[in-house]
Amino acid sequence: MKTVRIGAGLGFYGDAWWPVAASIERGDVQYIASDHLAELTLAILQKDRARDPASGYTKDLVPMLAQLWPLSRKANGGKGVRFLLNAGGLNPHGARDALAEVFRKKGWHAKIAVVTGDDVLDRLDDLQQAGQALAHLDTGQPLEAVRERMVFANAYLGAAPLVRALEQGADIVLAGRVADAALFLAPLVHEFGWTLEAHSPEEWNRLAQGLAVGHLLECSGQGSGGNFGGLDWKNIPDLGHIGYPIAEVDESGTATITKAPGTGGRISFDTVRQQLLYEVQDPRRYYSPDVVLDMGTIRLDDLGDDRVRVSGATGRPRPAELKIVGGYQDGWMGQATFGYSWPQAYQKAERTAAIVTGLLQEQGMQYDEMRVEYLGYDSILGRLADPSQRDALNEIYLRMAIRAQDKRVADGFGRLFPWLALSGPPFVGGRYAMQPASELLGIWPALAERGLIEERVAVDVMEV
Repeated sequence: MKTVRIGAGLGFYGDAWWPVAASIERGDVQYIASDHLAELTLAILQKDRARDPASGYTKDLVPMLAQLWPLSRKANGGKGVRFLLNAGGLNPHGARDALAEVFRKKGWHAKIAVVTGDDVLDRLDDLQQAGQALAHLDTGQPLEAVRERMVFANAYLGAAPLVRALEQGADIVLAGRVADAALFLAPLVHEFGWTLEAHSPEEWNRLAQGLAVGHLLECSGQGSGGNFGGLDWKNIPDLGHIGYPIAEVDESGTATITKAPGTGGRISFDTVRQQLLYEVQDPRRYYSPDVVLDMGTIRLDDLGDDRVRVSGATGRPRPAELKIVGGYQDGWMGQATFGYSWPQAYQKAERTAAIVTGLLQEQGMQYDEMRVEYLGYDSILGRLADPSQRDALNEIYLRMAIRAQDKRVADGFGRLFPWLALSGPPFVGGRYAMQPASELLGIWPALAERGLIEERVAVDVMEV
């Protein structure tokens, strides 16, 4: 039976790509699918694009492929490895141009495909006129509340345009906002001739299996023992040389998750099931643009030797709407951090927070929201922090942040702190005040009919 081997690429913008080299050199992979985007990443890329219109894509793309491309040409019995990446971010053509420039300088040749159509910022009014409310998915708030402040809006595309790019012979497929797992599903659809226009349980189940594979691989080393939350985390071997997960998938969709020989990490029932449930709200209804996955029917069989078989996923028809993630200007952040030591470190920090809050009120500095954190006590645990431990802590860092519509207020917030070094509660150091204001972007999730989005999706293939 024919099988396809797909290796995990990056799990986020800035992730390490040296484990990908091991998958290419020793993992017999035919494809690398690399997920560079998150909602936060789009906000970062928007700030880049505001400074430089030629930017807006993830800057790790070029150095990553500059290292991996020569290795990939020798791999897979000389057939090479094909790459699918959503590193295009808000500017896929800009990403292609930057990559093509490096390839030309080095004398490398490749077919690079660009997928566009996910950017709907300029189409929001047209979509609303076509009957799409585009209300906030969680709160129901109307788009009009933020419409004039919107700076990006991108729909989550599915695997279809990626498959079209592969069918046109693309060696590298660059996309913007596609669903993470679609990067992995596309090679399976292409290689096995699966249909995305599924109409039967058998077809939905195959797509569901492919989606499950993508979900298990989309977070790089987290699928192979990284970030493992089990009590045995200390015994995960050689995380310093972790191998990213690889899926060997057959025509039915049944997959074996493994990793390249000689790499660190662990592929086991426990590490795989942890990743399976990562970022999942309802495991019985895991929505994607291509199929709705029911994880409740999945079977994981630990085969030993860093191999876990994944089978039994079931699927339902794909949703009639696609998700849109938008970003809007949401004011400015001012912040400062002050450190205090034992004894009574928490009480010193708490007193400082009260003083600063009082000064804000006295000076009439208007803000929308304040965040007070005690690093070392509740900055991660929040309300779950154990108060019985609070007064015995060796040190505490107080971090205070405000969100204000007026940049001058956010800039001025840090000026409320420096004088406290000599005139406030007993202070020993660790002062990070006077930080310049940072622009904040809010996230706006919405839904729109898929046909209205997909009619504008295009694939552009260029040979370098």
